[in-house]
Amino acid sequence: MNILVTGGAGYIGSHAVRKLLEAGHLVVVLDNLSYGHRDAVPNEIPFYKVDLKETDRIEEILRKHNIEAVMHFAALISVGESVQKPLLYYRNNTAGAMSLLEAMERVGVKRFVFSSTAATYGEPEETPIFETTKQLPINPYGRSKWFVEQILRDIAVSDSEFGFVAFRYFNVAGADGSIGEDHQPETHLIPLVLFAVMGKRDKITVFGTDYPTPDGTCIRDYVHVNDLVTAHVLGIEALSNGDARFYNLGIGRGYSVREILDAAKNVTGQEIPTVLGSRREGDPARLFANSDKVQKELGWQPQHTNIEEVIASAWHWHTTHPNGYQEPETSSLPK
Repeated sequence: MNILVTGGAGYIGSHAVRKLLEAGHLVVVLDNLSYGHRDAVPNEIPFYKVDLKETDRIEEILRKHNIEAVMHFAALISVGESVQKPLLYYRNNTAGAMSLLEAMERVGVKRFVFSSTAATYGEPEETPIFETTKQLPINPYGRSKWFVEQILRDIAVSDSEFGFVAFRYFNVAGADGSIGEDHQPETHLIPLVLFAVMGKRDKITVFGTDYPTPDGTCIRDYVHVNDLVTAHVLGIEALSNGDARFYNLGIGRGYSVREILDAAKNVTGQEIPTVLGSRREGDPARLFANSDKVQKELGWQPQHTNIEEVIASAWHWHTTHPNGYQEPETSSLPK
């Protein structure tokens, strides 16, 4: 299958490109490189530095490569930034997806895999979270993705040949050898913990130690990036006319902040410099998803359920690429 991967130079997108190639698909990558890295994409893969708002250009790419399906990862992901800059998130995440879908409509591409987010659920009253849990996003990031889900539903109703699958998940972690996580700035817990070990930051702040959890710290869902993209590949291969599928991705349990710190200590063999802070407003005690539906319907099985194994793969990436995709400071190579 000829597949366009948007955001294919990003953390998750680059892993999806690798997994699609392994499955025998032909891949084309589109990324504006605002956060992605050209070095994350194999040189032999057709690559286009194009923004989602460039509808006509996307249409040209779809036609040129006879694209049959689109896997969409190109999104801004910072909850905090979305609160400060809501229009930026609606413009990129929502309007950008609309531009992409319009280009697909012009060409007649009828298969779409959407990397959504469990942030569309907001602060659910109970965990684990099921696909039937009411969606009440509480920030512009979650709403920007929720709007796209509604748009996809509407398109599927209007066009019986259109099929889509949307995946909702919380924290993605880990790496696959020569590609890994390189965000500027970094906001995810596991790489931040490893940066503290590497001396790239002074300490880790634990926000709240009095939650109603076994050790008093927040519990969150973590899924290895390779498991995550495997689900996306299964989804794109299973799509047929009229599909409107929604799946949660997770390993069936969450890990607390203290458990992450302990696991990182075991993996690295070093103490994690830590300070205790107060709770952050809006942080629920527990957030993790039930993924029985995707396991039953797509046959997806997470292979990396031990958090130390997940952290070890991230540790390998960060220690072998201490500057991420950027070469040492003397290099003039572009990111």
